[in-house]
Amino acid sequence: MILVVDDNELNLALTRAVLERAGYEVEAARSGADAVSSIERRRPDLVLMDVQLPDRDGLEVTRDLKSEPATSDITIVALTAHAMVGDEDTALAAGCAGYICKPIDTRTFADEVGRFLK
Repeated sequence: MILVVDDNELNLALTRAVLERAGYEVEAARSGADAVSSIERRRPDLVLMDVQLPDRDGLEVTRDLKSEPATSDITIVALTAHAMVGDEDTALAAGCAGYICKPIDTRTFADEVGRFLK
């Protein structure tokens, strides 16, 4: 299962549709708190984490998840419109396994995500 964390309804719907069309099971969370609750209920194989969330920065949530033994091995990929020099390095330093820029390319997105699944 892939957990997509994004507060933007349109981004979330598009991401979910592309992944589900490719055969992935997808759950959605619209905030950092929702993401943590979802992970506590059901452990995802992969988290696509928006960086800018309404309650907590997605990288802060990532650092917290990576610091906990029960969640430290969950693969988290930053999914963000942040595309400035150094943003990818910041995401990787926070514990993300990768970095995907929005807007997503619907033709290649599912394959790009698939590379992060174990």
